Parts: sequence; C-alpha cells; structure tokens
Amino acid sequence: PFLQFKVWVKPGSEQSFLYGNHVLKSGLGRITENTAQYQGVVVYSMADVPLGFGVAAKSTQECRKVDPLAIVVFHQADVGEYVRNEDTLT
Repeated sequence: PFLQFKVWVKPGSEQSFLYGNHVLKSGLGRITENTAQYQGVVVYSMADVPLGFGVAAKSTQECRKVDPLAIVVFHQADVGEYVRNEDTLT
C-alpha cells in the first residue's frame, strides 16, 4: 500500500521475469500512471503477488507507443533469485 509505482506482468511473462529477464512491452499487463523513466518499480503478477523489483526503462506515456519487443522494465531482483543461487549461498 505504500508503494507509489507498480508494474503488473502478464502470466506468460512471470516465469521469464523470475528467471532474471527484463520485462518486455508484450508482457506488460498494467503500469501505474505517471511512472517516470528510470523510476524504481515493484513488479507484480496479475494476481497482485509481488515478484520482485526493477527500474522503469520507459515512462508510462512511452510504454503506450513503443513496439512490443522493447524493454519496459529492467530486472533488478526477484523472488527466484534464492532458488537460482541456492548452492552458492552460505
């Protein structure tokens, strides 16, 4: 409830994000209005489950015009990080 900028990803893009990939326009479900470029965002599934966080590569207005394969959120961290790096953690 205290987060100002949020991004929701489509079900088909959740796994891609959890494997450490950026969010593409084609996988974008919704984005908070007035999100500025390079603003920190929390990434949610469409069921409002937090998946991780990232940085907006495009503003809300740019997201409306950009082509489907453009990156809209740069991946920073996600809940799958622990599973991927489990053997290297001490």
